Amino acid sequence: MAASVPAVLSALSVFSSAPDKTSLENANTWLQDFQHSSDAWLTCNILLQSLDTPPAAKLFAAQTFRMKVTYDLHQIDGPNILALRDTLVSALKTYHTGPRSLLVQLCLALSGLALQTPAWKNPVQDMIDSFGRTPNTVPVLLQFLTVLPEELTSNTRIPVTDEEYREREEVILTSNSDKIVDLLAMYLQAQGVTLAVQNQVFGCLSSWLSTGEMMAQSVARTPLLQFAFEALASDDLFDTAVSVVCDIIHETQEVEDNMPIIEQIVPLVIALRPKLVEFHDDPEKVRGLARIFTEAGEAYRSLLLHHTESFYPIVEAIRECASYPDLDIVPITFPFWMRLAQSIGKKLSVSPLLIDEYKALVSVVINHLHFPADFTTVSGQEAENFRSFRHVMGDTLKDCCFVLGTEVCLSAVYDMITAAMARGTYSWQEIEAPLFSMRSMGAEVNPDDDRIVPKIMDLLQTLPSHPRIRYASLLIISRYTEWINKHPAYIPYALQYISTGFEDSDTEVVAAAGQALKYLCQDCKQHLVEYLPQLHTFLKAVGSKVAQEDKVTMYEAIAFVISAMPMEQAAQSLREFSLDILAVVHSAAAKPTLATKAELKVAIDGLENLEVMLAVVETFGDELPASCQNSCQEAWLFFDPFIAKYGSDLATCERVTRVLRFALNFFGSTARPVIPSLLARMAAAFETTGFASYLWIIGKVVSRYGDEEDATIRNAFKQTYERSSTKLYNLLQETSPTQIPDVIEDYIRMLMQMVDHAPDIFFPSPAFPVAFRAAMAGLSLVQADIVFAALEVLRSILSHDCLDPAPVPPPKFPVYASAIKEVVNKEGLELTGLMLSGLTGDFPEDTVSPVIAIFRSLAAVWSSQLLSWLPLVLQQLPSTSVPDQTKGKFLLDVTQAIGAEEYDKVKYAIITLNRECRKARERRRGGALDN
Repeated sequence: MAASVPAVLSALSVFSSAPDKTSLENANTWLQDFQHSSDAWLTCNILLQSLDTPPAAKLFAAQTFRMKVTYDLHQIDGPNILALRDTLVSALKTYHTGPRSLLVQLCLALSGLALQTPAWKNPVQDMIDSFGRTPNTVPVLLQFLTVLPEELTSNTRIPVTDEEYREREEVILTSNSDKIVDLLAMYLQAQGVTLAVQNQVFGCLSSWLSTGEMMAQSVARTPLLQFAFEALASDDLFDTAVSVVCDIIHETQEVEDNMPIIEQIVPLVIALRPKLVEFHDDPEKVRGLARIFTEAGEAYRSLLLHHTESFYPIVEAIRECASYPDLDIVPITFPFWMRLAQSIGKKLSVSPLLIDEYKALVSVVINHLHFPADFTTVSGQEAENFRSFRHVMGDTLKDCCFVLGTEVCLSAVYDMITAAMARGTYSWQEIEAPLFSMRSMGAEVNPDDDRIVPKIMDLLQTLPSHPRIRYASLLIISRYTEWINKHPAYIPYALQYISTGFEDSDTEVVAAAGQALKYLCQDCKQHLVEYLPQLHTFLKAVGSKVAQEDKVTMYEAIAFVISAMPMEQAAQSLREFSLDILAVVHSAAAKPTLATKAELKVAIDGLENLEVMLAVVETFGDELPASCQNSCQEAWLFFDPFIAKYGSDLATCERVTRVLRFALNFFGSTARPVIPSLLARMAAAFETTGFASYLWIIGKVVSRYGDEEDATIRNAFKQTYERSSTKLYNLLQETSPTQIPDVIEDYIRMLMQMVDHAPDIFFPSPAFPVAFRAAMAGLSLVQADIVFAALEVLRSILSHDCLDPAPVPPPKFPVYASAIKEVVNKEGLELTGLMLSGLTGDFPEDTVSPVIAIFRSLAAVWSSQLLSWLPLVLQQLPSTSVPDQTKGKFLLDVTQAIGAEEYDKVKYAIITLNRECRKARERRRGGALDN
């Protein structure tokens, strides 16, 4: 592509003029195409050399150089590679004063060039010679040395082999690390050195340390180590000094190899502890110190355990950081406490000093758990963040339990609550925070404990009735239900406490009561069987008073108890609860007029309650108890008229189909008599509404009963398949697939079941061409799940055994094969286009395998047609996605595979095409104005 400087400047100017979206997209596309071209090298050089070039154009030129060094270095002849290096070095000299963004891009380009150019013998020394001799260009050198190790170790897009990388890494980085340390130490102490240069020195040092290209021993033999700690006293150097200190400590975590350095570092770290007091009012300074202390604590954890007294000041400092009121700083310490707890757990004895620290940490964390005095003044997002953070702190309390034992921690918290209540004057926060901690530690409670948990249970009855306290107490019960299961004497008390919670005016308390009831019934279901009549009565009494979501939780809880009953008793109980719900459904269906919105919602909510019960009970197996033998037909008599009357309401549709799914699972084979009627109703409902959920449940029915031999059921499959296909065809005449992706998806998933379980219906039907077109429509959508489903259906069709020649094929196979061939002959060109467009465009990465299978079938069965389709399809693919060279190679590879009748080789053609297009996509992401 020919491109001139004016053309580039014109395209870039579009972005500053803020035109319409189309103009922006066109300009960006043009610039990306330009960056692919070989002309870009010269044009960008001119842009950089001209003093009149706008800043944005200079940055674009530098970005383009970086991108082309990564992807297009092959466009430069070998003898001209070093000339390119000289061009980039010259540009650095021209712009040595900045801007920094431009310098960074040029340095990245030089770094990538250095890695790929063995002829450039010693890039580091050459750059030192070019920029390290005069003060005004030293910042350029430091910028290059900072990005060099990062670019070489992290930019995996640079096309070098592992062996080439290792060789160049040794030349560029490893062999120069000592030289760099000395250079940095020299610059740091140079006369007249500025704070800006010192910050750059620290940044460069961090880069080499963090990428593993410099040993801590090398730093320790220079003044850099001492100066890094001294720089913590400087406001201007503090942040970069913190990073350097942390990197040095991190590089010494192999303690046996680094003891001489550690002996230097530890006193310097301990000496920082008084600064926590000095900087108390400066959160950013405390944050930096917290990073240093926790890095040291984690790196030297093994030494801390063996020489606790010597390292104990670091632990104390970390606890002081954990006590800091800024909750953005506190979490910095959490990984240390977790890993130290894990290490302590492996030791037979632990220093009392560490035990005391974890005891203190319990109090520290609980103090942080306190809600603000006036929580109403906190913004919604801040409140949500605080609630989330409480759960993170709860994990640290579990670490304390791991070290101290759960009983010790719970006893300490219990004492906090009783001490506050003994004073007589206390805030609700003083009670709620310890209660929350008890809930967090509940997972660590021994179900057989007979010492502290009974005291906690007795304590709950004495707590004040503040809603936040009641909420926390109910959630404690929900967390301790495994313990209650081992101590069933507490069940009556727990039930009473929970039932009182349902009567609270605070909605969060009611929700907590629902959770407590759910977990109590789940974990103690065997003990609660005798309480089921009481629970039923209670449900009727409070059901109308609580929100639907809480009622759902109550029904779920009761279902757990039912699931623990003997089968006959469970069936009778489930029937009793179900009839209460179905009576409401029947009332709405039998009403001479349409139910009001409120009346319909009551019925839908009831179905949701039934759904959750069936989800918990699941099934009694194919041999249902006597009380359930006719239940399916009886229940369908409630459902069928209800769907007929209200199935056009989307909420009703969604709920009914979900209940039907669980009901089919529950009734199993005993549901056979209602299947034809059910399918007819679903097909009619879909014809009326076009709602996807009706297709969804049809697919579930085919999946469950598709292998049935019953002629009535199989005829129902046929009628439903054809009716739903006709409706879908009509929908696609009226609207685009992008407008009904849910319908397309559920129709395709229904097809998956048809082709697997009912090929005798699927292929010969006049609906088959519509089914094939629908699967193709799924390929045009962006939703990954739909694309995968569509490809799976197409693969099942095109790879069907009926297409494999056999001496004596099964009787129906010729019919299947004829139907498939007729459709593919008609749709093959478009299908090929959709697959290649998706593979080289928006298909998810894992679609390569099904695409290969489909193309292999096309190559084997439709060889001549495929070779006639491919040139037309490839011509339509944009060159930005599929370079012309890639198109040509793909066509040649497929042609050769078909010519040799080696159809498996189509796989390699697809893989190569996908790989080359992925590279082009990565290049586009890294090009134009994305950097």
